[in-house]
Amino acid sequence: MQIKSAELKVMATRRSQYPTDHKPEFLLVGRSNVGKSSFINTILERKNLARTSAHPGKTQTLNFYEINKEFYLIDVPGYGYAEVSKKTREKFGKMIEEYLETRKELKRVYLIIDFRHKPTEDDVLMYNFLKYYNLPVTIVATKADKIGTSKRDKNKKQITDTLDLVIGDDLVIFSSVTKEGKKEITKKIEDLIVDTI
Repeated sequence: MQIKSAELKVMATRRSQYPTDHKPEFLLVGRSNVGKSSFINTILERKNLARTSAHPGKTQTLNFYEINKEFYLIDVPGYGYAEVSKKTREKFGKMIEEYLETRKELKRVYLIIDFRHKPTEDDVLMYNFLKYYNLPVTIVATKADKIGTSKRDKNKKQITDTLDLVIGDDLVIFSSVTKEGKKEITKKIEDLIVDTI
């Protein structure tokens, strides 16, 4: 897939602000600071479209990035960040829940986790939350360039066992440094867009 255009089109906090053009949508979820912005920038071949921040908890809206005027990638607030107040965390939770409950355009969710570590309790909760809504999920294990070849199989097994992946969900090993996994992700998006049209 060639990326001809990519822009942040809508920043929404509620349903009435979502785009109304019914293009396929792909949701990105993950812990604060897990590398969502780097993932977006790598997939879209842009340096700073999504702002990477030294301060987790920066994203506070549902950010709809329109790609090739064909589909949306949606970045949501990261979870599991202690310095965000309980009230704000609840607000984020409701915002994401409202989206998941009502959005027919959503084709797949990319749950971004750190390949170096066992999925956190929050990662497991998020995966189960997505499964509650029967959503198809791809686990994207980032920072793969920081893992030696000998540890890969062990870490992969740790992820699939901890999350207890259901049939139909899959795991993609990804690195924004080496671009590993990029083709696999864009191919998945492309196939789902073709199915929709």
